[in-house]
Amino acid sequence: MSTTPNAAASGTFLIGGDIPVHRLGYGAMRITGPGIWGPPADPAAALATLRRLPEFGVNFIDTADSYGPFVSEDLIREALHPYAGLLIATKGGLLRHGPDKWVPLGDPGYLRQCVLMSLRRLGLERIDLWQLHRLDPGASRQAQLQAIADMRREGLIRHVGLSEVQPADIQEAQQYFPVATVQNQYNLGERKSEAVLDYCTEHRIGFIPWYPLNAGKLARPGSKLEDIARHHGVTTSAIALAWLLKRSPVMLPIPGTANPDHLAQNVAAAQVSLSDQEFDALDRAAA
Repeated sequence: MSTTPNAAASGTFLIGGDIPVHRLGYGAMRITGPGIWGPPADPAAALATLRRLPEFGVNFIDTADSYGPFVSEDLIREALHPYAGLLIATKGGLLRHGPDKWVPLGDPGYLRQCVLMSLRRLGLERIDLWQLHRLDPGASRQAQLQAIADMRREGLIRHVGLSEVQPADIQEAQQYFPVATVQNQYNLGERKSEAVLDYCTEHRIGFIPWYPLNAGKLARPGSKLEDIARHHGVTTSAIALAWLLKRSPVMLPIPGTANPDHLAQNVAAAQVSLSDQEFDALDRAAA
């Protein structure tokens, strides 16, 4: 393994069929304060982590207006604008009333405000991937989806993603716009979205697993995960990410950190080639 890991080794996926990104990306939720509220404890370390992403070949960055709120987008602009060779994906559709508090709001006017303000904060004229953070069960689904379709038609959004949805939701949304990505919770320890992942794999929809480093009981000392990590000379987190990358060609893990050293450890996953036997052993152990 090279001394400087590079996300290019994870392979390439075309977002929306026309934006190439390296499959191992970066999630910018953790460059905020406790409860994803307020600024990070060490802003300098957060900025240093962001600025190292191009060095490690990470060109897919996932954020949201609700992270902070606004803190993550502001830091990304400070560190990386004008984003040469980078895809900055963001999300909208949640209200924040305090630490760890998240409330869906699908009012069309609010969704439009989310997009317009993300454009302003990120310094963009168009968001290449904008994701609806949640379908609001208290609002008209038709109105939510139509509002997004209208913004895409206006050129404010290039591609659209959905989060925490089922195949039926994707099919419904496809009547309004092509669904480029789906972001559901998925990892070694949490596999409730297997059917969604299979649907995305079949239809070449990018699948962005949030909370990708959760390994459940495999995180315990002496586990199969630890044995395989020791064999490959990487962290257990890197093996958890390598397992995700091997699970499907549409998988786009976005591990997050505000620590440059942890970033390097995570990116090392791109150069780990798990054998079929190792993959199956982890699958069985997690189950």
